[in-house]
Amino acid sequence: MLELYFIRHGESAGNREDRFRGRHDFQLNQNGVRQAEALRDELRGLPFDAVYSSPLSRALKTAQIMADGKIPVTIRDGFNNISLGEWENEFKSTIRENYPDLWQLWRTVPEKLDFPGMETLARVRKRAYSALTSLMKSHEDGRIAIVTHRAVLKPLFAEMLNIPEPYFWKLHIDTAAYSIAEYLPERGFTFTVINQTKHLRDFIREDLG
Repeated sequence: MLELYFIRHGESAGNREDRFRGRHDFQLNQNGVRQAEALRDELRGLPFDAVYSSPLSRALKTAQIMADGKIPVTIRDGFNNISLGEWENEFKSTIRENYPDLWQLWRTVPEKLDFPGMETLARVRKRAYSALTSLMKSHEDGRIAIVTHRAVLKPLFAEMLNIPEPYFWKLHIDTAAYSIAEYLPERGFTFTVINQTKHLRDFIREDLG
């Protein structure tokens, strides 16, 4: 059996300031570092074979803190965050005011959202799942971790579980939370934990953006 830990990166200024992040390369803030350290302490003692990360700093730093120099960390572009074009690094309040129709789609059925410079959630779902199945060829059993972003984890989970659209707002994943899935070839994926936050003392619940 292969056990997969899916981890959302720790908090950044973009989370705290209520901005759209996308591929803007926010660093972990001080609380994000503390969250990553709490995650490391929570998972200490578990024998991970490898840790895979998005290339963005907030995910990679989370992965490196979690790995604690004891587990190899490998960047996989397939786990990079969704590209949001001109929305990246903008306050959500600005988007709400300037793009009211698109904002309404984002807060209700973001699976239908598509504008120039944006990567659709359907494309994220496809390439993240492709990245997952590719690395699983090297890990038939054992335990691995994947550190990435909320807008990657939600469509990835939907693909793993064959959840049809709309699915995005039916799943909730906090910063530095972890989820666990098991994989058996004869059964596929089984989630045993989703959005575990018991190790965290301070995190922002982001519901609409």
